Amino acid sequence: MSTQSLPVLYVKTGCPWCTEVVEFLGGHGIDYREKNVTVAAGAMDEMVAKSKQSKAPVLDWHGKILADFGVAELVPFLHAQGVELEDS
Repeated sequence: MSTQSLPVLYVKTGCPWCTEVVEFLGGHGIDYREKNVTVAAGAMDEMVAKSKQSKAPVLDWHGKILADFGVAELVPFLHAQGVELEDS
């Protein structure tokens, strides 16, 4: 799968919710592209355009947007996208 077809996760440096989500996705073998809006030029504008807000994390799952969330909100979102998680 090309990296361009992967879901995009927007994060901010020092964001505890972002760290939690990154660890969760990695722990479940879910591939994604990460964009740090704190350091990547244009990433903040891109995130705000997609999510209509400036809080991270934001997940763009092939056009479906989950904004300003933690793992508790991520799990049902992933299930709704047809993602199977071994432990849930």
